[in-house]
Amino acid sequence: MNKVHLGTIGWSYDFWKGPFYPPKMPSKDLLAYYSTRFGTVEVDSTFYRVPNAQTVVSWKEQTPEGFCFSLKFPQIITHIKKLQNCQNETDTFLNRASLLGRKLGPLLLQFPPNFGATEFAELESYLQKLPEAYHYAVEVRNKSWLTPEFYRLLNHYNVALVWADSPHLPHLSEKTAVFLYIRWEGNRKVVKGNLGKIEVDRKADLAEWAQKIKSYLEGSTEVFGFFAKYFSGYPPSDISQLEGLLGTDIRQQLPLEKG
Repeated sequence: MNKVHLGTIGWSYDFWKGPFYPPKMPSKDLLAYYSTRFGTVEVDSTFYRVPNAQTVVSWKEQTPEGFCFSLKFPQIITHIKKLQNCQNETDTFLNRASLLGRKLGPLLLQFPPNFGATEFAELESYLQKLPEAYHYAVEVRNKSWLTPEFYRLLNHYNVALVWADSPHLPHLSEKTAVFLYIRWEGNRKVVKGNLGKIEVDRKADLAEWAQKIKSYLEGSTEVFGFFAKYFSGYPPSDISQLEGLLGTDIRQQLPLEKG
């Protein structure tokens, strides 16, 4: 089984019609088409609200066996309540995510810059209560978190520290779980991301990332990586370039098993 799962952050972009999607394709058909090209996607919309059961089942039914979804935890948990008094919201989100069955990939907890290491106890308590049936990744945007104590916490619960290519933090290299979770976020102050084309040449950056990833593929590490529209401006091209650098076929891949 190939151990690299590459996709984009979101799929429902009308400005990809023409360069990626067929020009006149209805929006309801975009996911099915997307899943013929890539083996995974990070769902950003769950950050804003938990989808209804029918929507989640529809995602599952539109995609082939082996496709997997990574869902972002709702902002009410990570940004508004900041992990406090949010068990009901957490249960609702996880129950809805579970409808994806074997197509459910890692779940992303992304925190805002004002969520610092002073919240260590809250994060530890929250991770301790999360069901072990799922895989989790944590993205922080405050440098106060970058300590051995934080890395040990994530390692203890087999939670992946997100490696992000963004203006928020320097590139990280600590591996804290059995898998890697990488987000190529880019800089929205530099790249518009809605032109449906490459706006910034990131070939040199991708070459560096490919070398970094290859060093882990020699072992048993599985890699999940997602491109935002602000990285180069055109994520489908980013995936194609990285695929070529890695020498891997990103289609027809099964997500990792828990345990």
